[in-house]
Formats: sequence, C-alpha cells, structure tokens
Amino acid sequence: MKPHELFKQVDPAVVTELFTAFREEERDVYKSALASLAQSRKLRPVFVQKKPVPEQISWMHKTLTLRGSDLVGENLLQVWFMKFQQPLLVKFCDSMGIPHNGEGSVEGDLPAELESGKLKETVDLLYADFNPRIVSLYLYVFNLQRPGGWDVLAEVLAEDKRVVLGNEPEPVAEPEPVAEPEPVAEQEPVGEPESVAEQETEAAAAEEADPAPAGEEDPGAEAGTAGPDENGEDQVR
Repeated sequence: MKPHELFKQVDPAVVTELFTAFREEERDVYKSALASLAQSRKLRPVFVQKKPVPEQISWMHKTLTLRGSDLVGENLLQVWFMKFQQPLLVKFCDSMGIPHNGEGSVEGDLPAELESGKLKETVDLLYADFNPRIVSLYLYVFNLQRPGGWDVLAEVLAEDKRVVLGNEPEPVAEPEPVAEPEPVAEQEPVGEPESVAEQETEAAAAEEADPAPAGEEDPGAEAGTAGPDENGEDQVR
C-alpha cells in the first residue's frame, strides 16, 4: 500500500496526533511539511498558515491522500515513528532479533527474510501493548522499507483481522437479483383471412343448401299469364 493510500484509510485521530507532535516538538518538520505540500498544490505556504491549526492539519491530511504527496507522506511517517513511537519500534526490533541503536532505529541492512513464527509472536505483543491503529500503520510503513516488502509480512497485513487503519473502505453492495420474467402463454395462431373469391363461393353454396322460407312463392305463379280470350280480348288467367 502506497503512502497516499495509507493516509486515505488511517484514523484521522492518528494524523492529528502526528501533526500535533511535530508542531509542538519538531516545529521545523511541521513547517517544512506544510511548505512542501502547499508548493505541490502550487500555493504559497502563507495561504495555509493563515488557517486555524485544526484546519491546517485537515488540509495537509487531505493533500497527503494525493498520489503526488507520497514522498512527503512517507518521510513524515518514518520521522514520526522514530521520534515519537520509539517504545513500539524497540519492542518490534528486539522481538524480531533485528539490531538497532537502542531507540528502534535499525543498524545495518534490513533482514532479507522474516521468520513467520517469530513475526506472528511479535505482532501479538505489539497489539497487546500499543494502540492497535498505530501498530497497524507501523506494520504497513515497515513493509515499505524494502522494495516489494516481505511476503510473510504482506500475508499478515492481508489476513490478520486486527490490522485495521481506521477508515475501512465501504463494502460494495451486491446487486439485488433480478426476477426472471414470467413466461408468456403461447397464443393460437390466427388463420389467414380468406380471399374475397373464397368468401363468395362459400356464400353461394350456403344459399343452394338452404331452402326458400315457407310462405314465399314465385311471383310468376301468383300472377296469371296474360293472353287473348275467344272473343279476342285479353284476359287474365
């Protein structure tokens, strides 16, 4: 995890403790960090210095979460642990068998490998004796001291549930399952409309099959046929 990623997740109370310690006891470090961060944002340091102290700290914390602030951020963390968290560093080095100057600053080269069993025992001791948020931050910072870190320490950082910086990323909500649509009942196929010729043929056939209604007679049968009678006069028969 990069320094700017650490500052994104670390407990704001830890960041406030860090800057307060520098401002009260290492004023030059505080001023230098403020000036460097202001310049990285193309601002004059006085722009930040005019703010109340809590706002200065809040502004610097926010700026340290940017990728371009990694160099300043890592330096601040290293100096803070060496100056103000010496008991934690001493216990870590002693438990791991790493030579140091008596104040937790490693002498010589860092070990190429870390023994897994010894590391787990050391981590247990640290979490039992110190602020868990600061212990978690230290383990991440120590793993930055060697290119690629240590695999066994990376495993602890990934799997030990006690390793919590403070502001954990919000879990991504799982999408609700979408109900499958109900199957649509198949409709019976609609027959094609009959042609006009077919309709006329069927109508004619229906007329031939049905007899004329009762009581109706041929008009020619009711009216007689006109013709001349024996006297030569037309008569109706």
